[in-house]
Amino acid sequence: MAKIVTLGEIMLRLSTPGYKRFVQSESFDVNYGGGEANVAVSLANYGHDAYFASKLPNNPIGQAAINSLRRYGVHTDYIARGGNRVGIYFLETGASMRPSKVVYDRANSSISEATINDFNFNEIFKGAKWFHFSGITPALSEEAAILTEAACKAAKANGVTVSVDLNYRKNLWSPEEAQKVMTNLMQYVDVCIGNEEDAELTLGFKPGDTNVTTGELELSGYQNIFKQMIDKFGFKLVVSSLRESYSASDNGWSACAYDGNEFYRTKRYDVRIVDRVGGGDSFASGTIHGLLEGKNFKDALEFGVAASALKHTINGDFNLVTADEVETLVGGDASGRVQR
Repeated sequence: MAKIVTLGEIMLRLSTPGYKRFVQSESFDVNYGGGEANVAVSLANYGHDAYFASKLPNNPIGQAAINSLRRYGVHTDYIARGGNRVGIYFLETGASMRPSKVVYDRANSSISEATINDFNFNEIFKGAKWFHFSGITPALSEEAAILTEAACKAAKANGVTVSVDLNYRKNLWSPEEAQKVMTNLMQYVDVCIGNEEDAELTLGFKPGDTNVTTGELELSGYQNIFKQMIDKFGFKLVVSSLRESYSASDNGWSACAYDGNEFYRTKRYDVRIVDRVGGGDSFASGTIHGLLEGKNFKDALEFGVAASALKHTINGDFNLVTADEVETLVGGDASGRVQR
C-alpha cells in the first residue's frame, strides 16, 4: 500500500448527546477530528501507510488527539509538539427541518502558529505517493498559508501527487481572501475535490443554477466549470460531491467528475443521516484510495461516494469502515441486513 501524507488541524469535538440543543445539554460527547485527519484515518483503514502532519501542544489534550489517530493506525511521526492549545468545535446535531449547528473555538491553535521550521518536508515526502490538504489549513492564518505552500512545493519536488479538498469556511476568511490564496496553490494540484459552493467561494466558479441549499442540481453547469478549471489550472481530475438536502435527516448523495475528456456521475444513494460531519472527507479519501488502487476515475468515484454514504451512518468525524464494506455497497448490497 502507498505512503500518504495529509497536513492540517485536528480539533477536539464536543457534541451534544443525541439530538439535544446546546441550551439543553449538561454534558458533551468527546471526539477528535478535522478535515485532513479524517482523510488519514480513512486511508489507514483501507490499509495505506497514512501519515498526518500537524502541530499540537505538548500537554495531555494534545496527546489525546494524537492517541485518537494512533488508535486507527495513522502514523503520527510528523506531528510537531508546541504551542498553547488544541482547537475546539462544538456540535449540535440537527434533525428533520432543524439544521445542525457548529460553533468554533480554534483561534491561536498550535497549527495556526506553526512555521516551516517545525517540519522537514523533504523527509516527510520521502517515498510518499500522495499528499492531501484542504482549503481549511491555509485559512487558519498567514503562517499556515505559507506552510501549506511550502508543503505543496516539497511534494511536487519529490514527485508526489497532490490533491486538495477546497473546503471553504466563512468564519476563517472572506471569498476574496480565499481566492487570492487558493488560486495560487492550485498550481501544485493534480486532483481537485470540492462541492459547488466551495468551487464558487474559493476559486470563483459557479455551476449554473445549482442551489446548494435546496440541492437542485444542474449537471451541465458542473461539466462547464470543470472544463474551465482544467483549462485554467491543468488539473488531471476535477471531482465534486452532489448533495440533495431534503432535511437534516435525509439527503440524496452522489458525485460527478471530469478528467478532461469525459464527464461522469455516480449512482445515487438516499441516506438517513446519523452524523454528516466528515462526509466530504470520507468521499475524498475513498476517491483517493480508488485512484491509488489503479481504478479508473469512474470506479474510484463510485468507491468514494459509497464510502461517504456509509460515513453518514457513523457517529464522529472518522469514517470507520473497511474497503470490503465499501465494495459490498458499491456492488449493490444496501439492505442493511444484520451480519451474523
